[in-house]
Amino acid sequence: MLSCKNLYLLLITIIFISNVAIAQKAAQLSGYVRTQNGDAIPGATVSVKNGTFGTTTDGSGFFELTINRSGTYMLEASALGYMLFSKEVTVKSGSKTDLNFDLKENQRELNEVSVFGKTEVQEVKEQPFTVNAIETRQFANTTADLNQVLNRSAGVRIREQGGLGSNFNFSINGLSGKAVKYFIDGVPLEILGSAVSLNNIPVNLAERIEVYKGVVPVQLGSDAMGGAVNVITNQNQRNYLDLSHSYGSFNTHRSSASGQYVHKPTGITVKASGFYNYSDNNYKMKGVEILEGGTRVGNQITDLSGAAFTTADVRRFHDHYQSAMGQLEVGISNKRLADVLYAGIGYSEGRQDLQTGFEQAIVYGNVTRKSKATTATLRYKKSDLFVKGLELSLFGSLSKDSFVTADTLFRQYYWDGAWTVKSASEMGGIKSVSNIIRPRSFMRANVSYLLNDKHSFNVNYTFDHLKNENFNALQTSFDDMPGFLNKQILGVAYQQEFFNKRLTNTFFSKYYGLGLERKKYVDNAYQSFNTQFDMFGYGVASRFKLLADLGVKISLERAYRLQEVEEVFGDGLNINPNPDLKPESSYNANLGGYYGFRLNKHRFFVEAATFYRNAQDFIFAVPDQRSKALKNENKSSVRVTGFEAEARYDYGDLLSFNINATYQSAVNMTRFGSTESTTPEATYKNKIPNQPWLFGNANLSIGKNNVFGKDTRLQFSWYTQYVHWFYLTWEAFGNVNGKSTIPNQLLHNATLSYSFKNGRYNISGECRNLTDALAFDNFRLQKPGRAFSVKLRYFLK
Repeated sequence: MLSCKNLYLLLITIIFISNVAIAQKAAQLSGYVRTQNGDAIPGATVSVKNGTFGTTTDGSGFFELTINRSGTYMLEASALGYMLFSKEVTVKSGSKTDLNFDLKENQRELNEVSVFGKTEVQEVKEQPFTVNAIETRQFANTTADLNQVLNRSAGVRIREQGGLGSNFNFSINGLSGKAVKYFIDGVPLEILGSAVSLNNIPVNLAERIEVYKGVVPVQLGSDAMGGAVNVITNQNQRNYLDLSHSYGSFNTHRSSASGQYVHKPTGITVKASGFYNYSDNNYKMKGVEILEGGTRVGNQITDLSGAAFTTADVRRFHDHYQSAMGQLEVGISNKRLADVLYAGIGYSEGRQDLQTGFEQAIVYGNVTRKSKATTATLRYKKSDLFVKGLELSLFGSLSKDSFVTADTLFRQYYWDGAWTVKSASEMGGIKSVSNIIRPRSFMRANVSYLLNDKHSFNVNYTFDHLKNENFNALQTSFDDMPGFLNKQILGVAYQQEFFNKRLTNTFFSKYYGLGLERKKYVDNAYQSFNTQFDMFGYGVASRFKLLADLGVKISLERAYRLQEVEEVFGDGLNINPNPDLKPESSYNANLGGYYGFRLNKHRFFVEAATFYRNAQDFIFAVPDQRSKALKNENKSSVRVTGFEAEARYDYGDLLSFNINATYQSAVNMTRFGSTESTTPEATYKNKIPNQPWLFGNANLSIGKNNVFGKDTRLQFSWYTQYVHWFYLTWEAFGNVNGKSTIPNQLLHNATLSYSFKNGRYNISGECRNLTDALAFDNFRLQKPGRAFSVKLRYFLK
């Protein structure tokens, strides 16, 4: 196993050497090619007039050009459908110059022929991996968080347990929970603390979201067996400010701010972002049980004589939620010593009243939870290090996450706020102020080398060390025996491209190492146990282009997923610890294809994929009625198969429509519960309960520029989601006419937005669950009914 100390010394040495390395003396030109409205032009050509060298812009319109000799040059920028634009520039050896082009449309050429470059989103979709890319700019003026945007994607299903800030279960192609990993710019999301999650990050803070299904690229450095979500923030080296605030039903407030300042002469860069969320979450619960009658003093039922259960519509009364996050990074960018060198600090906190346990019948009236986290980060990146094509990327962080869960009343609450005295606390145990403290050290190193235009290599290493401490502050003495979790993941990848990049193959292998120290209750006492897991995975991903925009993809993988801290040590709330949990593994296979074409302003794109997962020691949550919590357990074998498809049509910037559907079947293939058993399990070949198996989405957006004046835009969007019914518990159990199910659901959302001053000022109104349909999610917990909101946004660039 690699020595952490030696690795740190090696990385420090590499940074030191790179900082004293002599840079190339060639002049560097970089900038953007845009329309006169400020929109990026992908695939535009930037070249020296009458010269032999040039380059093309990427999906964001960005270009870089190297000139080896000092002098004065005439640079030309061109793109089909736009007028040629020329600029004279004088460069000196070793200098870096920013140069932007704003091209004017050539109406005659636009009418005759239209050839367009591919956007960055399209390029991501054409990777050998099964991946979906979502451009979040279209949602920037809505009140959506990242979860709500992702829930509209094919193969993705997110089941929340309530309103704003509630726990959620994220599923990709039938594998869910911790099998799916989350990243921001390639960095694990949990580094930022428990108060930061996909369901409270405003969509404004993201530029693009990449969803990898099954096989995950080595550079993410993850044990994501089911897939991964990578949130890409604004990477452009330009000044901007983005402010927004929304207010909606249930007294919901959501504010976000992000900005960047770049001092061009020195390269000094300051980046800041943050958000604040608050909601009463006092939406109406329909048809829930309350206790009616009896003798009452205030909300207390002192005598149950004559009391009886009945159903009623009542509002949630103990579900307030607020969270906040702030992050600041300062450093240099685009200098000869470093493309990026940032030091950052972050702080986040959350406060939440708990209204229910893992199911709706468990009602709380005084349980609260607070969390806070601090983070210090260091980020470094350098391209063409020592030799052309060699890139080094480093990230390190120190963080501390703390939780306090208070459960101090011996009460039984009901949905109307009434309560009775009982012999245990609300959560079923002794009075407690449960504290969890988790310091964490994380480091990631990524080295990539482009040998030539056909062969490239990538090596990624991550080290993750976490300490878990938990105690009840109301106990005068407690067993202070902290647990430790150490992860090491080493990935190596080799990529080859042939036939003018029509065929792309990526071969990879991974080492997974887990060191686990935890306590177990043995012989009437807690004892410490140490366990080491060492595993090796491997795989291949390929893509072949039959035509320029028609391709097929296949990926195969032997993957592992290591236990997470909440699964082993619990979360002090709804998840009990399981120190005997084992890693899970899976054979993953994906086969799919895509096709897109464009006729003038008409754009069409379709993609479809089928997938297969054969998971061993599958980790899933099992309800424990005695403790009113969940416990993660291993299931010997689970097979997941399915199919997904998506189609999209766009007409210029006027109309956009897309529809997708997903079918997936996660089946228990554990025939015998133990090696001694000869009787098949009753649930053998049953679908895994509490998991949707058929669902789909449809989105329609209509927008028009210059409706109420120049540089304005009016946009209307409609979103529909359908979820087919599924079993809440094992289908083999219970009476055939009384099995627990979650019914069919059809939900509609609508948004109307208006922007002026070329997108600087924006206002939008939104209605979710337009028909006020009864909506359920994880473990049949009711979600909010009809809700309205309005959002104001200011964007300056």
